[in-house]
Amino acid sequence: MIRELLSKFKETSVAVLPVAGIVLLLHFTIAPMPSGVLALFLSGTFLLIVGMTLFQLGSEVGMTPIGNQIGGKLVELKNLRIFLITAFILGFLVTIAEPDLQVLGKQMPDQTMFSLLGLDVSVGQTLIYMVAIGVAIFLTIAVIRVVFGFDLSKLFFVLYLIVFALAYFTKPEYLAVSFDSGGVTTGPITVPFILALGVGIASVKNGKDSETDSFGFVGLCSVGPIIAVAIMGMLAKGSASYESTPIPEIENFGDAIMVYLRAFPTFFEEVALALSPIIAVYLFFQVVYLKLPKISVAKTLVGVLYTYIGLVIFLTAANVGFMPAGSFMGGALATLPYNWIIIPIGMLVGFFILLAEPAVYVLTVQVEEVTGGSITRKMMMIALMIGMSISVGMAMTRVITGLSIWYLLIPGYAIALGLLFFVPDVFTAIAFDSGGVASGPMTATFLLPFAIGACSAVGGNVLMDGFGVVAMVAMTPLVAIQILGAIYAIKSRKAKAEESEELAEIYEEIEEEIEEYQLDLTCAIIELDYD
Repeated sequence: MIRELLSKFKETSVAVLPVAGIVLLLHFTIAPMPSGVLALFLSGTFLLIVGMTLFQLGSEVGMTPIGNQIGGKLVELKNLRIFLITAFILGFLVTIAEPDLQVLGKQMPDQTMFSLLGLDVSVGQTLIYMVAIGVAIFLTIAVIRVVFGFDLSKLFFVLYLIVFALAYFTKPEYLAVSFDSGGVTTGPITVPFILALGVGIASVKNGKDSETDSFGFVGLCSVGPIIAVAIMGMLAKGSASYESTPIPEIENFGDAIMVYLRAFPTFFEEVALALSPIIAVYLFFQVVYLKLPKISVAKTLVGVLYTYIGLVIFLTAANVGFMPAGSFMGGALATLPYNWIIIPIGMLVGFFILLAEPAVYVLTVQVEEVTGGSITRKMMMIALMIGMSISVGMAMTRVITGLSIWYLLIPGYAIALGLLFFVPDVFTAIAFDSGGVASGPMTATFLLPFAIGACSAVGGNVLMDGFGVVAMVAMTPLVAIQILGAIYAIKSRKAKAEESEELAEIYEEIEEEIEEYQLDLTCAIIELDYD
């Protein structure tokens, strides 16, 4: 266990330190941060590495086995009603406490959306509940798709036509937020469970499409929130406005420690709330259906404990240490005389920040395992990093120019949906999963505040121009991974053609050798007859 921890710590350090290095370079050159913000950022970097290390280890030992076991058992029960009810309940309960979604909800306008039972429900609270319902419905749809074998590409095509139809009629200030919500929903708690659930279901089915059926769950669950928040925007009364969250004032290292100490209890509660439904369902299945050995259950629960501690540390560090730094840095760069520099800087940060997303690790490892190494983790990471870089560049362009998000969403999704008809199904499923996975806690707690800070500094409309960075991050992997799939398909066809040519040449050589052997044999027979 110690060796695995050290290995994960090294891997995580390599992922996080490049982003920290870029921020520090900017601090010492063109965008110096206040000492308090710098102290929070440096301490947050160390805690981020520790948290990610524990999370990754816990995900392998705890969350992934739980999803596999529950998914496999649900299929074995052959009771579609229990299957769908369980999927809906899990989807709702896990999503409603997803830390990424909580981060987005807290950054929404502090305004009353409607009154329920005499209580005022804010825009942020409404968004969280609407998103949870959307995920629950679409996780159920994902299960139905696998059970009945519906074509995933056609399903995505139809669903995104519905998405854009609804997006056209929603209020403009909810457009970017609706696509953002689709990205942040599938965070570090939901992704390991949903991915493992899909693999568990597909492994039990064990059909010819089992590899493709293993993926697509996260992608479908990302559609539900977009539709739900677009409907929320259609029903909203009046216009929403945004008020920026103040950066905490810190004068010394002791103040920084107190900020963390005040934040830890909040995330202890939030992560416990997020993980408890999964643990409860797992224990129920263990007692009633799974009946696994006690040592196996104990090992799984220890993995969940690692996941819990890791996520608490990670999310505290990201929110307390990275969010203020992102907001300040975005504002500082946007007010420079040459503020266009925020575009290449954003692209550089986006390229490396993907390495620090915990759910990306889960997806890429599982893709490599399920595809037997034909799609390697390295291939996935390179494609995702390029896509992430492009997406942040587009988001920063919107921030400083006020370009409508429609001009980026329509061509981006048009390309992604067009590629559905030319790319192997497994790459389509992985691509749409990647969109949700890439936009995780680091995007919500650093890139989104970075964009909001820049937008506020240039006097833009934060809801329309600042939000949307998550939407861009969730969109570009769809194109990047599908292009990777197209290249893979072309190479596969070329390899098969070359293999066929080699076999044809070998066959010709064998035929020639047979003809020569027959000629030699005929000559030998003639000589014997002559003698």
